[in-house]
Amino acid sequence: MKKFFLALAILSFGFVPVCAQYSTVDQNEVHTGEIGFSLGAAHYFGDLNPKLRLNRPKPALGLFFRKNFGNYVAVRVTANFAQLGYSDKYNSYNLFMHTRNLSFNTNIWELALQGDFNFFRYVPGDPDYSYTPYLTLGIGTFNYNPYAYYQGKKVYLRPLGTEGQGSAAYPNRKPYGDFAICFPIGVGMKFSINPRMNLGFEIVYRFTTTDYIDDVSKTYAGPAAFPPLPNGQPTLASIMQDRSTVYGPAIGIAGKQRGYSNQNDSYVTGQVMLSFNLHSYRCPKTQNL
Repeated sequence: MKKFFLALAILSFGFVPVCAQYSTVDQNEVHTGEIGFSLGAAHYFGDLNPKLRLNRPKPALGLFFRKNFGNYVAVRVTANFAQLGYSDKYNSYNLFMHTRNLSFNTNIWELALQGDFNFFRYVPGDPDYSYTPYLTLGIGTFNYNPYAYYQGKKVYLRPLGTEGQGSAAYPNRKPYGDFAICFPIGVGMKFSINPRMNLGFEIVYRFTTTDYIDDVSKTYAGPAAFPPLPNGQPTLASIMQDRSTVYGPAIGIAGKQRGYSNQNDSYVTGQVMLSFNLHSYRCPKTQNL
């Protein structure tokens, strides 16, 4: 009788799913996604920095949620904050740009949807699949509002229409908005610290649909677009559209090149990322002896 019950127990063990016999994350837990944050630096490229210099980085940080579709593909929602800025005083190699003497700063608030594509299979907690380089690309929107300083005070530039936007002299120049579209594309590398945490680093470049992150794009509007005040003094818009008087006579003649309108502005971020894994429990398939 004892032999009968022993045989029955063995057979039952062989046909009944037993989840407890799997102890590794790879077998009984599915890595469904990650939630995390990032911290690093951002840099602007555009009319004030056409040579793509990386000499004025500013802080950047973000939050993200990544949903996995297997070990190679994921979709990510990312919210980023970054500061951008530049000044013509750094363009000493170009006499016109240095004399132009324009500058700007802006905060960037970005929301993007990205696809992540791993080069290697990635399974957190498994030493054989604990790291991978990856490619990321997507689409997003961002808010920006460039400003500069005049006599120590912050001046927002968009409402001034520094290139004649909204003026009678330039009816075809419409004010630019405070939102634009961006197309992030970048590369990264991530490592599994343990089954619950990941550490990564990525560099992401954004093409954008605007040339006004820096408030510079086309030609000078000239004095006709900015009638003086009743007391004869120039308006703030007139002052901010041409800052060259610091170095001598004003260069802001109507129609003279102020920026380069054939190429939109862009920006890049480099960030360290820390994320926490999200798992779902999966009972393995029935196994027979």
